[in-house]
Amino acid sequence: MSVTVFHYVFLATVLFSIGAYGLLSSRNAVRMLMSIELMLNAANINLVAFSSYLGNLSGQAFAAFTIAIAAAEAGVGMAILLALYRNFRTVNLREIKELRW
Repeated sequence: MSVTVFHYVFLATVLFSIGAYGLLSSRNAVRMLMSIELMLNAANINLVAFSSYLGNLSGQAFAAFTIAIAAAEAGVGMAILLALYRNFRTVNLREIKELRW
């Protein structure tokens, strides 16, 4: 049995759903950041799968670009989380009340 585009799309759908559930159900900032990364990886799987199916490399190049952007986003996000933890001693976003107005 060969792996088809349907298998990749199904995998990406499952990963995206897990990421969306994690983003909506958790208020821990680290879990939310990991869920966003999972959703970005699901989108990259779709880009690469359809690019391979159509026979051009533009989707794969765009996926490599989004991986670089996701790495920068993770670095900035972790720096923000570290600053929040140093100031409030928690990463639970429900407990941080000073940022609300």
